[in-house]
Amino acid sequence: MKCYDSLRVFDVVARHLSFTEAGRELILTKGAISYQIGRLESELGFNVFDRQHRRIVLTEKGAKLWHASQAAFGDLDRQIAGLKDAGPERITVGMSTYFASRWLSPRLMHFITDHPNVGLRLQPLVDLIDLEAQGIDMAIRWGRGQWRDVEIEALLPCPAFITAGPDIARRVAQYGLPAIIGELALLHDRDGSEAWRDWHAAAGLPYANTRNELVIPDPNVRVQAVIDGQGIALNDSLIADEIAAGRLSRVSPVELADYGYYLAYPSGALGAPALRDFRDWIVAEADAS
Repeated sequence: MKCYDSLRVFDVVARHLSFTEAGRELILTKGAISYQIGRLESELGFNVFDRQHRRIVLTEKGAKLWHASQAAFGDLDRQIAGLKDAGPERITVGMSTYFASRWLSPRLMHFITDHPNVGLRLQPLVDLIDLEAQGIDMAIRWGRGQWRDVEIEALLPCPAFITAGPDIARRVAQYGLPAIIGELALLHDRDGSEAWRDWHAAAGLPYANTRNELVIPDPNVRVQAVIDGQGIALNDSLIADEIAAGRLSRVSPVELADYGYYLAYPSGALGAPALRDFRDWIVAEADAS
């Protein structure tokens, strides 16, 4: 079939049953329309229209051809529209900038390279509150994984242990942590956190709220506050660089072993292929780390 342009003209003429109306739609003269139909009939070897006085009608073969052309052009139009609309399937994953910069970022290019059809948006996240209302498909959160109204999946074990800056670390070395912990500000990640109470229980020490407790939700700011001597905090192994550089010290062997990073997502969220791909990838990365 060589006359594809003529076939498109035929489709329009058959719809209007008028050379004049087809010409208006295609912005062609009546003579140009007639020429294209003539070319088509010459190639096909049969007439597609029966030219009657002041009107045209489809021949039997012309009617069959028109039905076939409608189906073919309709499918082609749908395919083209699909190609135009096709873009990366977008997902939003919420996490702290601390985790994103220290653990995820060095690995992220692997996912982007292997999944070019997934558009990934990283959303800074402090609190695990109503992910769907925030437009977040999945969250990555540090803690014990005991959050309600979401599906929870363990990702990366990262026990919580006490860290201190150089000045406080020297005081701990001189007097012992049990002797001075009541004098130190305990830095919390959120209001109502039970982490310090849990740590005291694990250490066999009595817990009492101190007047110097400080809530700092952003873990990056919390780390810096510890370095600056504002208090002590429960951190994880992602601060290895600060410990190696001597800016932070681990001042007790007691840790909360069940702490770590968890995936949290609404029930049924993994039905989305892009989110499932991200979940499978990040779990594999965590297993390999």
